[in-house]
Amino acid sequence: MNIGVATPSLAPELAARGFVRPAPGTIDWLPAPGPDPDWTDFAGSWDRLGLDRYMADGGRYRRRRHAALAIAPDAIMRKPHQPHFQSRDYNRLNGDIQRWFEPMDDAIVESPMMRRLLRGATAVFEAAEARAGAVHWHVELHQFRIEATAREPGRPTPEGMHRDGVDWVLVMLIDRQNAAEGVTEIQIDGRPEIDRFTLAAPGDAVLLDDHRVMHGVTPIRPIDATMPACRDVFVATWRAEGGELR
Repeated sequence: MNIGVATPSLAPELAARGFVRPAPGTIDWLPAPGPDPDWTDFAGSWDRLGLDRYMADGGRYRRRRHAALAIAPDAIMRKPHQPHFQSRDYNRLNGDIQRWFEPMDDAIVESPMMRRLLRGATAVFEAAEARAGAVHWHVELHQFRIEATAREPGRPTPEGMHRDGVDWVLVMLIDRQNAAEGVTEIQIDGRPEIDRFTLAAPGDAVLLDDHRVMHGVTPIRPIDATMPACRDVFVATWRAEGGELR
């Protein structure tokens, strides 16, 4: 899987620390925000997300779309549209139910930029595992928009610090508009300390080992209280077909 000289440099740090934040502009498979039509179409699709109607806290601050894929060494194939499911072991708020979200646009899922992103992240995860042999992955893609007003903050992770119940996770910021806070918090198994950082600029990303890392994001609030705020992110998760790898 040849996707660029920058890819292997992430794997040792990911394997050692449990998470890694690529420096902006250094990884050739991460999208480059700007006037490029591919990025414009990709980011613009966040304006077409449907309301998440499964929020057990009664909130109406989250919009999303979803897709499921199969990734093998020689192919990326979209699976029939299916619900997103997490057990309450991983999602105390919205677990143990099948959640049907609107499907992601075919043009976004099948775009060369998305395929490059998925191949690049897959190569990093496989290198971090140093696993011999071909791996077939179940990958889920999520588009999230978190909205906030002066009266109601937006909660990117209303379930709190959590794992997703998969093997690997990629989170990438698409945009922030009038949004304060939204701080990412990371806690690694065996360490009491919590790492905190903010995905601040479009394209900022973090890769996570879901077996070792709990993660969450603090609520967002408007910078200008007279205007709405939003935080758009792309999340993708990888789970080895047939069960957990480790």
